Amino acid sequence: MPVRIPDDSDFLSFKDQCLSLEGWTSRYNKSGVTVWCREEDANTVQKLKMRIVCKDVTAEMLYDVLHDTSYRKKWDANMIETYDIARLTVNADVGYYSWKCPSPLKNRDFVTMRSWLPLGNDYMIINYSVKHPQHPPKKDYVRAVSLLTGYLIQSSGATSSTLYYLTQVDPRGSLPKWVVNRVSQFVAPKAMKKIYKASLKYPEWKRKHNPTLKPWIFPEQNTLPTISLSELTLQHAESLEKIDESCVSEEKTVNSDDEEI
Repeated sequence: MPVRIPDDSDFLSFKDQCLSLEGWTSRYNKSGVTVWCREEDANTVQKLKMRIVCKDVTAEMLYDVLHDTSYRKKWDANMIETYDIARLTVNADVGYYSWKCPSPLKNRDFVTMRSWLPLGNDYMIINYSVKHPQHPPKKDYVRAVSLLTGYLIQSSGATSSTLYYLTQVDPRGSLPKWVVNRVSQFVAPKAMKKIYKASLKYPEWKRKHNPTLKPWIFPEQNTLPTISLSELTLQHAESLEKIDESCVSEEKTVNSDDEEI
């Protein structure tokens, strides 16, 4: 399959997946955060979905926070590095992201094509993995594959919103069961709360850091080099190294320290 930029039907399908409960199993529901898992068939990767109610945060503000890579360094303690590589259209680009896994698991990274769409009271950002000729897998990382990852933000009032996060990622490793359980019951809810907390602090931060710079809203501000779709190919998991970390015990892992934003 060639790389293609999602159209309106792809965004609406993503929205439907975020809002539907059919086939999803609740794994966590506390303090305004809900986490669901969906077991796919044996040959596919589990889907994870989260929702958090954000009081005192508008949908527009959440949308800005999730786009602003400069601000991400302030709140995403598990991130090692992120940067935009090139743009495809006014609402699609290619980027890189790497994150810390608990030691002794290897760190993971992605190259993804991201696209976004504001639609009435809804704002959506979705991505999937691609291969970029200048950004091959790195020696010290496991190149993971995003089959579909994204955010749906819905306005729920003048000063409140609801954030959905849905992801289907192949981590390229036979991970132990405790890792999967920890993600759905501990890591994921914590990550959603961090986004909420970061959004509350964003207006003050943005006032001091290029307050008018928002290329995701004003494409004329985008200074990224352009790239053609023909230069990209789909990142198939089968072409990447698969490592076996299934025997790593939970006792041996070291959690990365969370930084306060």
